[in-house]
Amino acid sequence: MITQIEKLFDQQIRPALAQHGGNVEVVDVDNNILFVKFYGGCQGCSSSKATLKGGIEALIKQNFPEISEVVDVTDHQNGTNPYM
Repeated sequence: MITQIEKLFDQQIRPALAQHGGNVEVVDVDNNILFVKFYGGCQGCSSSKATLKGGIEALIKQNFPEISEVVDVTDHQNGTNPYM
């Protein structure tokens, strides 16, 4: 399943994030929960939660109904643009 999720990320999610200088990594799938980590412009971005729930999670659930939730494991307090 991770291979199929990575393909979806490569085709639809990462290109959109790259337009804003960001990226996302698939960390793991465990008990039908997908764990992701943001990088670049997405790490510390105040809109990352909206991107996660309204964009990434919605697209994942649409394509992989067995995934119940997408969880962000990013340390948003550190990095180039930490939350203010």
